Amino acid sequence: MKNNTNQVSVWCIVSLASIPLVMTLGNSMLIPVLPILEDKVGITSFQSSMIITSYSVAAIILIPIAGYLSDRFGRKMVILPSLVLALIGGLVAGFASWKMDDPYTVIIIGRILQGIGAAGAMPIVLPLVGDLSHDDEEKTSSTLGIIETSNTFGKVLSPILGSLFAAALWFLPFFSISALSLISIMLIFFCVKVPKEKDEPITFKEFLSSTKEVFKSEGKWLYTVFLNGVLVMLILFSMLFFLSENLEKVHHIKGIKKGFVLAIPLLLLCIASFISGRSIKGNIKTIKTLMVASLIMMSASVVFVGFTSKKLFLLLAVTSLVSIAIGAMLPALDAIITDNIEKSLRGTVSSFYSSARFIGVAAGPPVMSLVMKNMLNVSYITAGVLGLILLFVVWKFIKTEDIKRPEEST
Repeated sequence: MKNNTNQVSVWCIVSLASIPLVMTLGNSMLIPVLPILEDKVGITSFQSSMIITSYSVAAIILIPIAGYLSDRFGRKMVILPSLVLALIGGLVAGFASWKMDDPYTVIIIGRILQGIGAAGAMPIVLPLVGDLSHDDEEKTSSTLGIIETSNTFGKVLSPILGSLFAAALWFLPFFSISALSLISIMLIFFCVKVPKEKDEPITFKEFLSSTKEVFKSEGKWLYTVFLNGVLVMLILFSMLFFLSENLEKVHHIKGIKKGFVLAIPLLLLCIASFISGRSIKGNIKTIKTLMVASLIMMSASVVFVGFTSKKLFLLLAVTSLVSIAIGAMLPALDAIITDNIEKSLRGTVSSFYSSARFIGVAAGPPVMSLVMKNMLNVSYITAGVLGLILLFVVWKFIKTEDIKRPEEST
């Protein structure tokens, strides 16, 4: 246990938490800036939504590859080059916005580079926490709670920092992502000491066979967790995109003030995530209870988002309830993956989960840009119905007695 403490030092946790913070800022910070981008670059709301989606699509495709590489060659060997790519992507998008008359295509290229960087950095943090904690369930769950809180805290800071940077220079958020990536690179390089592997890494053939076996034996609960990741991120990012547009066009709240208003539901999401992470302590029954309660709360509140869109106080109250539910669920989803998959495949399986989450992130803004004019209420009612369907799936397929710890299955 003493060795555990040495491995997961305060600075190590801070360094690991910097990755989801930076990667979240790299995406969410642009949401309040999208209306400004539409005006400055001369693009539609759908085109502006693709600035978020291009980042996420690149991540979706490459995350599983990064997961295997991290299992094969080491977490740190994948994370550091990925952060460098995120840094370069920010510079590409920033210089294009600054120097080019028609920068949209090059901005998308920069965002794709950032997405590739995100694919190799953010998802690898989850299995690395399990490695450093030596599979101590309580320590792993607690650290994952901090990591997910950092992720959600990034969402709180995003609208505020995005609005502040854009008020100075509309393209400054792109450059800020590069600066933040550099800080994370330095922290990971100097502060994260990964324990040396005693076992030989598995071959690619063994990896494919083992992965197939994991999904065959654990598929029911794994796919259920993946579906939860898709839905909650789809709802969250579509809601944030809608809220950003709604605050400007309906309530005439712009600039830094809009950033602070957007941060209200996200702050509650962050607090819920922190409390949830501290409460789990590696307990499967607690995880399932949190998932069920969160799905009920999310489904019951999300249906009212469209109906309250013209009443600011009610809109913020409803979106805050949705955010609290999502915030409580995210550490539970992280923990059930990290605690219950053996170390040699942890990076791969958690990467598939992260890829599922990015599907929701990618789909949310463009879907909302298409439906918010004529089908706003229908779309949120549909989200509520999907949440209830998923509630049934969780209740049926996540059986606490059937989920075996890695050490239990050996």
